[in-house]
Amino acid sequence: MDIFLIIVAGVLMIIAFIGCIVPALPGPILGYAGMWLIHITNRIEFSMRDLFIAGIITLAVILLDYVVPAWCTKKFGGSKKGVWGSIIGLIVGMLSPIPFGFLWGPFAGAVVGELIAGKDHWESLKSGMGSFVGFILSTGLKIAVVVAFCVLYCQEVWNAYF
Repeated sequence: MDIFLIIVAGVLMIIAFIGCIVPALPGPILGYAGMWLIHITNRIEFSMRDLFIAGIITLAVILLDYVVPAWCTKKFGGSKKGVWGSIIGLIVGMLSPIPFGFLWGPFAGAVVGELIAGKDHWESLKSGMGSFVGFILSTGLKIAVVVAFCVLYCQEVWNAYF
């Protein structure tokens, strides 16, 4: 049973990487679930303190994933309409059949929101770039957390079996 749980946890870690890029999959949550799976095996055990800290980090990354793109849009001169456009663009981009809609959706949404707010094309594009930069930052943050979870996973499995 331990080997099965370790394999499933490893698969979750791999899917977690994909989930860092594809917004429909909760990457950090899947990585955290993988840590819990290997924790319940007989040979590997994390301390409750470590699992609690990893849970807090996972929760923080999930929250920041929604806050950082909007914050960057505002930092690049975006208005409330640009921020809302970015959020709506993310949702539309994820649901659209066009490849990489999750990349262009927030950018396009922020630009359209700023144009509706009456800003000129250059200011609108600047806000759109802020949304894109925010998406890249939040994706990098998710990847860093999942890499840390994967390192812990590999380290614990190695120590338990080799």
